[in-house]
Amino acid sequence: MAKSSGFLAGLEPHVLSLFRLVMGLFYMEHGLIKLFGFPAGHTVALFSLIGLAGIIETFGGFLVAIGLFTRPAAFIMSGEMAVAYFKVYAPRGFFPVLNHGELAGVYCFIFLYLAVAGGGTWSLDRLRAR
Repeated sequence: MAKSSGFLAGLEPHVLSLFRLVMGLFYMEHGLIKLFGFPAGHTVALFSLIGLAGIIETFGGFLVAIGLFTRPAAFIMSGEMAVAYFKVYAPRGFFPVLNHGELAGVYCFIFLYLAVAGGGTWSLDRLRAR
């Protein structure tokens, strides 16, 4: 793979870490709503498919946010979003903008990318590797 060039190229590993942190926190919010009704919303039955999604979102989002076990957590989360898309949204129609599955699709590919790219410079995975 060719090295990136340009005035922002040196920031690439740091921006990856910030991206991972923000996406993990955003995703964790979805789980917190399902499990604890926080910051707003209602809880779901823990032993249900949506409850399992809440567990994956809360704990997977936390792991990705801190950069610990980033690759396996992100891979599981990507799979969760693929299942969500095809189980919930795709039956409503082909186009994500019409079936309201855009966010599930975007999260699926964000976490697939993080499963491949890893946690970046500022991650607990990086500290553990030392």
